[in-house]
Amino acid sequence: MEKFSAVIIAYNEEKDIGRCLESLRGIADEIYVLDSFSTDRTEAICREMGVRFEQHVFDGYVSQKNRAIGGATHDFILSLDADEALSDELKAEILRIKARWTHDGYIFNRRNSWCGRWIRFTTLYPDRKLRLFDRRKASWDGLDPHDFVKPVPGARITRVKGDLLHWAIHTLEEQQNKTEQFARISAKAYFDHDRKAGWLSAYTHAGWRWFREYLLRLGFLEGYAGWQIARYSALYAWKKYSYLRVLYGNKS
Repeated sequence: MEKFSAVIIAYNEEKDIGRCLESLRGIADEIYVLDSFSTDRTEAICREMGVRFEQHVFDGYVSQKNRAIGGATHDFILSLDADEALSDELKAEILRIKARWTHDGYIFNRRNSWCGRWIRFTTLYPDRKLRLFDRRKASWDGLDPHDFVKPVPGARITRVKGDLLHWAIHTLEEQQNKTEQFARISAKAYFDHDRKAGWLSAYTHAGWRWFREYLLRLGFLEGYAGWQIARYSALYAWKKYSYLRVLYGNKS
């Protein structure tokens, strides 16, 4: 039976991290939290629950998550965010995999909670994520804040049953704040990688986002929640490309 490390990066996660850690009891052989110097009770909760806890200055989602998996004891990694937890069905699947590893990576369906409601449509479900993997065959990649696990060519990847539960957004105020924060981070990442934005980019990307979420991915079936998810997805795209054009304007 192969052993694996559950790896979590954290910053001020006192409202969620206890639930995350509890879902890993009896599943992971090591729980490793890499914290970015939280100022709330995150450290105290982790130490009370007996996990391995270290701290490092946050220098981006991709780099911090790769640093975390590099610091884990075991080569097989279960990478979670602090506001995620394993469903009972997913726990059973992971224990089955642990008894007999057959692939280099395993993809989960992530089910997102938005303002207290589990979403069934839009891109929030099934929000497929590669989260259980051999770190010798995969690593974190992407442009902040949109990170993803990228397997090496030829890696054997499969999907498994069960949902990874994600308490994504608690309130509309949090949605507004995250939209603003992530749009700015993403614009800066695009700018640093020399991604350009034409004067129509904000319009076209925002329109596509709304169309995809509300119509193609059946967001209208979620009622008010679906409308707001589509709206904020479009707003995020609008802000990201608008901020990107501002960055290029400041450069000239």
